[in-house]
Amino acid sequence: MIIRVRQVAAVCAIGAALTACGATPEAPRTKPAHPARSAAPSHPPTLAPGPAGLTPVFKHGPRTRDKAVALTFDADMTADQGARAAAGEHFDNPSLIAALRGLKVPATVFMTGRWAEEYPAEARSIGRDPLFEVANHSYSHYAFTGDCYGLPRVSEDRMRSDVERAYTAFRRAGVPDAMPYFRFPGGCYDRTALKALSPAGVTAVQWDVVSGDAFATDADAVASQVLDGVRPGSVVVMHCTRSAAPATERAVRRIVPELRARGYRFVKVSELIGAKGGPS
Repeated sequence: MIIRVRQVAAVCAIGAALTACGATPEAPRTKPAHPARSAAPSHPPTLAPGPAGLTPVFKHGPRTRDKAVALTFDADMTADQGARAAAGEHFDNPSLIAALRGLKVPATVFMTGRWAEEYPAEARSIGRDPLFEVANHSYSHYAFTGDCYGLPRVSEDRMRSDVERAYTAFRRAGVPDAMPYFRFPGGCYDRTALKALSPAGVTAVQWDVVSGDAFATDADAVASQVLDGVRPGSVVVMHCTRSAAPATERAVRRIVPELRARGYRFVKVSELIGAKGGPS
C-alpha cells in the first residue's frame, strides 16, 4: 500500500527540474558514528514509532487557540548537480535567510547533504543560529518511492544510508545537533520507506500547507496561497533554493507581518512536535 502525499504542480516541478541523470546515489563513504537520533544530544521531541514500528509521520501540530505555525524551507540539491553549481547556478538563498533573521522568524531548514557540502559556510551559519534548526532532507534528493515527480529512486537497501550520509555531511560542514527529523524528497513515501528508515530513529515531517513557491515569479500569489491555507498548528513547505524558488523571500516578507497581525506566532517544527500534534 502506498501512502503518498500529492501536492500542487509546483512541487512536481521542483522535483523534476532539480533532477539530473538517473544514476543511483553513491554508497556512503563512511558510516556515521551514531544513528540519526543521536545527532541531537539535547533530545529534541520525536513521535513514537507507528504501527509495527514504522517511522512515524508528522503533518501538523495541534489546532489550538495558540495559533502557532511553522515555516519550513527545503534546501534542495541532488547528488549529481555539482556541475550546475560550478557553472553558476545558485541552489542557496542567503537573502532569504537574512530576511528571516531580520524579521526574527524561527524556521526549520530541511537540508540535503549535498547542499551542505556545496555551501558548508552557509550550512554552518544556519545550523549555529538559535533562530533556526536544521533537519534532514536526504543526502541525494532522490525519491524513496517509484513515480515521484520524475526523481531517480533510491533503492531500498540504500534508503537508511542516504539519510545517514546527510547527517555525516552536516557534521563535516560544522552543523551542530541536526534534528532527528526527515522530509522525503517530493513528499513521496510508502510502507517500504517507512520501514527502511525505522532504525534511523527519525520522525518524518510532511506538511499541510503548500506555498507553491517552486519556480514561481509572482510573490503575491505565493503569499496568498500560504495565507489562505494556514491554520493553527500548520506546517508550511517552502524552498531555500534561489534558482528554483526566486520569489520566496518576497513572499515571506508579506506572509510574516500578515500572519502576525492575525495573531499567529512562528515556531520551529520541534515545538509543534513537542506539543504532541500527531499525524492526521
